Amino acid sequence: MPATELQPPALQPGTLRVIPLGGLGEVGRNMTVYELNGKLLIVDVGVLFPEEHQPGVDLILPDIAPIRERLDDIVGIVLTHGHEDHIGAVPYLLRLKNDIPLLGSTLTLALVEAKLKEHRIKPYTLTVREGQREHLGPFGLEFVAVNHSIPDALAVAIRTEAGMVLHTGDFKMDQLPLDDRLTDLRAFARLGEEGVDLFLPDSTNADIPGFTPLEKDIGPVLEAVIAKAPRRVIVASFASHVHRVQQVLDAAAANGRRVALIGRSMVRNMGIAADLGFLKVPEGVLIDFKKAGDVPDDRIVYMSTGSQGEPMAVLSRMANGDHQIEVGEGDTVILASSLIPGNENAVYRVIDNLTRLGVKVVHKANAKVHVSGHAAAGELLYCYNILKPRNVLPVHGEFRHLTANAQLAIETGIPAENTFIAENGTVLDLRDGVVRMVGQLDLGYVYVDGSSVGTITDADLKDRRILAEEGFISIFVAIDPQNGRAIVGPEIHSRGFAEDDSVFDAVRPKIVKALNEAAENGVRDQHSYQQVVRRTVGRWVNTQHRRRPMIVPVVIEA
Repeated sequence: MPATELQPPALQPGTLRVIPLGGLGEVGRNMTVYELNGKLLIVDVGVLFPEEHQPGVDLILPDIAPIRERLDDIVGIVLTHGHEDHIGAVPYLLRLKNDIPLLGSTLTLALVEAKLKEHRIKPYTLTVREGQREHLGPFGLEFVAVNHSIPDALAVAIRTEAGMVLHTGDFKMDQLPLDDRLTDLRAFARLGEEGVDLFLPDSTNADIPGFTPLEKDIGPVLEAVIAKAPRRVIVASFASHVHRVQQVLDAAAANGRRVALIGRSMVRNMGIAADLGFLKVPEGVLIDFKKAGDVPDDRIVYMSTGSQGEPMAVLSRMANGDHQIEVGEGDTVILASSLIPGNENAVYRVIDNLTRLGVKVVHKANAKVHVSGHAAAGELLYCYNILKPRNVLPVHGEFRHLTANAQLAIETGIPAENTFIAENGTVLDLRDGVVRMVGQLDLGYVYVDGSSVGTITDADLKDRRILAEEGFISIFVAIDPQNGRAIVGPEIHSRGFAEDDSVFDAVRPKIVKALNEAAENGVRDQHSYQQVVRRTVGRWVNTQHRRRPMIVPVVIEA
């Protein structure tokens, strides 16, 4: 249940205010606002992908209502890494003010700039790297290397007169990373010695004991699966998962296969990663998708998007027979990613459809074709013991993840009262090493539906679900305004409710009777007549058919 709204007090000079606008209680939409002395610093501006109960929605954005009128106060946006749940909403924020500085690593900014180019926005950027320090208004920033499933990820230490905050972004502690770039525990230790007043750690795997497996262990498994595949291989992953694509390229090369990238975002992102040297492409392995059909079936690997069962992504269209690649008997599909919570049903539906077509589907449950990019409990315990933070605000995760992370902090000796399980819109103030919860803002979802942003409401989505699940009934009646008697109609039509409209013969007399009774009771306005028709049809449908369709009555005066 969302917390009751509680407006925070006016922020005092020298106090740091922290407001998560997304990423708490969900995996996605990561965005945190820091305020000090009238200036705002933002860390990440990500998107959340819709679930089945949000039909027609393309993306879900953080609710920036608390800062919408304060865009001139933003000194910068720090982007921790290039995944969509951390950078995907940047274009929608920069549409409102396009000169807000963006800070991030080389790869992160390259991915963001490509995205912004599609929105015709030319950003003001500052490329930073691990060990670098910058000052933005009252905020001193130090960037720390962290290992994740995308290269060039950074944590950020934020120094202020109110205290120091360490915001990890997504991270893990792979000790043998593919890119030889370790999470910088020496820097963590140094920051711990200096004194971390508030620690915001990634919580996604906090409820998983031990340590996240090594990324390099995936390579031999992919190589073995591809070696045994009799025909085509299709590997589905996130469009920004550079490490996974690297392993697929290497495994394909080892088996004498070519690789074709499918999906606009996949082609764009991997082109950027290769140009910057983050993706090492074996010579002669990549082939343009348009030419891949000329390659024998046992010599091609397709690398696609759609690992989360997204309806319009490449893999879902293949599973539905809606793509120019027609998969079938002898083909192998590898789902080389984890399931984002909420996507399970969509992914299993894709797996079932592929299996029905005779495809062999290899996924995390039956082969080690994916490891997470997030620290498990053992790694988080190391962080707490190294940093010894005074206060902890777990971020990036559903409620169970946040709770598990907070419990780990308590087990390492951090007082329970200094460990905060918050939600989007919770307002925390830091001063002199003390953190207090001082308010709770009422935030909602901002839906992107085609070209519209923020105009779709939860009520609209409820109507869409009703239309999809229960159908639609329209009733047209023309009445005599003097006595309420039906002159024309009731004409009743439906979609998704009954094949034959004759099913409504039983309710037509009820509508006429209800209109007459309403007129006798003094009803004279059209809206009231329409409500009479809606209630009459609604009761009949519910009683006789146990259904709750959308009912749209139209009553006119003749």
